[in-house]
Amino acid sequence: MSSIRTLLSVALLAGASSSAAAQGLAEPTPFTAHYQLQISGWPNARVEHRLSQHGEQWQSDMRAAIAVARGNERSRFRVNADGVRPSAYSSGYSLLGIGGDYRLGSSELSALPDRQAALFDLSRRSAQAGDCEGSDAAPCELHFVDHKGEEETLHYRVMARDKVESPAGTFDAVSVETWDPETPSVSFCSTSTPHSRACCSASTTTATANVAVG
Repeated sequence: MSSIRTLLSVALLAGASSSAAAQGLAEPTPFTAHYQLQISGWPNARVEHRLSQHGEQWQSDMRAAIAVARGNERSRFRVNADGVRPSAYSSGYSLLGIGGDYRLGSSELSALPDRQAALFDLSRRSAQAGDCEGSDAAPCELHFVDHKGEEETLHYRVMARDKVESPAGTFDAVSVETWDPETPSVSFCSTSTPHSRACCSASTTTATANVAVG
């Protein structure tokens, strides 16, 4: 079960990372994205990512499915001038209908955000020029708590800012590389625009995504 949960976490992280630069520091925009991930050695993974607004709060909802395994993460947070403030997080994993559910409340999220809220915050950071730009730059760190409330660290770099052509037109795009410092051989490089997102990974895990955004 642990390997399935890890694989589902990879799919969720890949999907979340692939939207990491699409929102910027402006007012967030609701969207629904459907990812088709190809992961080396495993069946294709389907990921749906939905960002919606509920009053003064935003909700990031991601669901991944790989063969007979499923995973989901949901985070509610406020977007303030000084950052993202999560209020609730829930997640679940199952294999052949057997699995577990996890929840974190505002008290567990008071010091660090959950993963979904943290990756949303990364999207805002990477949209602005700053440190950790380019393949030779020292990485920046993103700190958050996992589904059990334990601290995790993600390293990232902004690799490029360029134009991307798509059937919908030509858009500004930001490419962001992210990786777990404990497993640096597995990294995700995502390119995001306001209308399309494509995710790829390198080294020991290979994942590509075809994305439709509504």
